[in-house]
Amino acid sequence: MSTQHVQRMSRLMAKTLREDPADAETLSHRLLVRAGYVRRSSAGVWTWLPLGKRVLDNVSRIVREEMDAIGAQEVLLPALLPKEPYEVSGRWSEYGDLLFRLKDRKGADYLLGPTHEEIFTLVVKDQCTSYKDLPVMLYQIQTKYRDEARPRSGVLRGREFQMKDSYSFDVSDEGLAESYRLHREAYVRIFERLGLDHRIVSAVSGAMGGSASEEFLAPAAAGEDTFVDCPSCDYAANTEAVTFAPTPVNAEHPAIEEVDTPDTPTIETLAAHLGVPASATLKNLLLKVDGEITAVGVPGDREVDLGKLGEHLAPAVVELVTAEDFAGRPDLVRGYVGPQGLDKVPYLADPRVAPGTAWVTGANKPDTHARNVVCGRDFEVDRYLDVVVVEPGDPCPSCGAGLRLDRAIEIGHIFQLGRKYADAFGLDVLGKEGKPVRVTMGSYGIGVSRAVAALAEQTADDRGLCWPAAVAPADVHVVAAGKAVPLALAEEAAAALAAAGHRVLLDDRPGLSPGVKLTDAELIGVPRILVAGRRSGDRVVELQDRAAGTREELPLDEALARLNAPAGQA
Repeated sequence: MSTQHVQRMSRLMAKTLREDPADAETLSHRLLVRAGYVRRSSAGVWTWLPLGKRVLDNVSRIVREEMDAIGAQEVLLPALLPKEPYEVSGRWSEYGDLLFRLKDRKGADYLLGPTHEEIFTLVVKDQCTSYKDLPVMLYQIQTKYRDEARPRSGVLRGREFQMKDSYSFDVSDEGLAESYRLHREAYVRIFERLGLDHRIVSAVSGAMGGSASEEFLAPAAAGEDTFVDCPSCDYAANTEAVTFAPTPVNAEHPAIEEVDTPDTPTIETLAAHLGVPASATLKNLLLKVDGEITAVGVPGDREVDLGKLGEHLAPAVVELVTAEDFAGRPDLVRGYVGPQGLDKVPYLADPRVAPGTAWVTGANKPDTHARNVVCGRDFEVDRYLDVVVVEPGDPCPSCGAGLRLDRAIEIGHIFQLGRKYADAFGLDVLGKEGKPVRVTMGSYGIGVSRAVAALAEQTADDRGLCWPAAVAPADVHVVAAGKAVPLALAEEAAAALAAAGHRVLLDDRPGLSPGVKLTDAELIGVPRILVAGRRSGDRVVELQDRAAGTREELPLDEALARLNAPAGQA
């Protein structure tokens, strides 16, 4: 190990705070600000101070090492991108308000890159002309931009963030499957090295396009993603990817019967009026899909997951109808819509609205509902989509056992894109037979700055941050808990540790009490803390393990020996 530089806190730009920031919503937000790792620049935009930059760089280093290990090549593409490639792919409009758009002085349109599928495709089209040039995997670690409507939770959900995005290019589907496997295994190694507890779950591709898709989620109370897992089998999925197969019902049902139901425009009022459970009613939600009014049917005791619906219908734009949309549509009676007779309205339904099931639903007349409205007899479903909000106990699609729900932070996402972008840009290479072959692609992302926040969420305690050794800003935090003699011993310990190759943070700040310094050491969260305090005259120090919460008084030489011992022998 080479000699390391000792970072003196008397010269470190890191001002710790005793109180939480007023706008902090999550644990990582509070602690990263209080411990002097980041500072807010503007809404959703963060400055990484020296300690934070060290952690960010350590995460990037591990990501880079594992990407290099599978043969991926690092490049760096511009963040400022021309409009034209994103128009070709359709994402200039599909991204909507999330896209940062700007014009140069000549009026040409540009964007700040949210992801780079289009540009990587064009780079490979320029550089690769033969099947002999493939497969190739390219990656970058770069700043990305998304114009979040409500950036929050510190660096967890920002408008500017650090991301590793990589892309694979193959001449066959089998080659794509192999590139996908390599990335999947590399991601497992990355998150294990980072010390992140994670789950791999099935996901939907959304605006990214493509077919096979999996997310890497870090369970945390601050997570914005909800995922399910099955206690009886290995099934796990993002709630947006959970599917439920329709099961047709073979039963005889009476004819439709219309019922007067005044002042019952909601499921709750209807169920109470008729004395039936909400699950016996059919809720019909009206939406606009690319401007066309569309009905979505779900059981009355379930809610429509609009995010899930949007993912299923991407890239179409999905909006709720307004009062104005009912004008000129006498067939649409607000609060009393039923699927029977909706000839001019596409009807989507959750699979629970299966053929043969009978429902109480709107009769398309004011203050009137209908009983015994049977799917397949009285109305047809144009398309089945699993769009209800998943609830605990819903059946596992794999084995039927009741599912569990948990919160998590998305830290990685991998896609088998297929030929969506190759088709858009005509990415062909000359194949073995001398004929053009269309290239197939994969896309693979890791939120580098988000991983820092996820680690903080998972490992922090009531005293502060508590970094895994692989990403910590230093290996040892040496605290001079006193003046002349303790400071001299702390200086000696820091120099010896640095000479042995350790990254050392030395708290030599004058004028601060030992209590303040020790509180800051716990807040900053370096894995090992060496304190030169009241017994410095005897060359005795205190060695603390930040994660375990243990502390032991030892002669300095023995403490150094422990810190210098190979991992597992300390």
